[in-house]
Amino acid sequence: MKFKRILLKLSGEALMGDQHYGLDMPTVKRICKDIADVVDTGAEVSIVVGAGNLFRGMKAAEAGMERAGADYMGMLATVMNSLALQNVLEGMGKYTRVLSAIPMDTVCEAFIRRRAIRHMEKGRIVICAAGTGNPYFTTDTAAALRAMELECDALFKGTQVDGVYDSDPKKNKTAKHYKELTYKKVLEDDLKVMDGAAIAIARENKLPIVVFDLHEEGSFKKAINGKGKSTIIR
Repeated sequence: MKFKRILLKLSGEALMGDQHYGLDMPTVKRICKDIADVVDTGAEVSIVVGAGNLFRGMKAAEAGMERAGADYMGMLATVMNSLALQNVLEGMGKYTRVLSAIPMDTVCEAFIRRRAIRHMEKGRIVICAAGTGNPYFTTDTAAALRAMELECDALFKGTQVDGVYDSDPKKNKTAKHYKELTYKKVLEDDLKVMDGAAIAIARENKLPIVVFDLHEEGSFKKAINGKGKSTIIR
């Protein structure tokens, strides 16, 4: 196995399937099946999920809502997505813990770094909810931060395409696929893999970022073993 302990970043939009809003359960189940297959290989897995399928703080702020309040609403939406992932994964027989950056003892545990690491050591899937717990930070930044806190070997970003391209491959058939990139090039060329703060955290701590196609069945398992088509940033 190329990577032993990993953090998977999922966008909220990935859980929508072909819908325009909410959760598409067949899609959620397929994604969870891929995660369960990776856990079965012996990998220790943590997850950070966004909330774009339920609420977008940035768009609400652009529409006139106070930015901090809008961001807190987005964080709460990530908890809803996290609980949905937990429900499906546990239905597949996988032990799972949701740890929230915003304490809400009734539904999940508070995020405590050492507790999260211990859960992973015991083979449990740790789902880190509520971003960083602070407004003005994206779930991309939260993913990079949690990956470092949990001593992960790499951060995996599941996207709509099989890696990073110099332009949108769905619009440009001649778009160039990058097999490997540097953090510097991602920032200089504004490739929009993740936000600048997340890339900066990864670069400062030499955390590899692997970008792969979340919608290709089995691609997550291939990616952690260095197989299949993907892009690695380091």
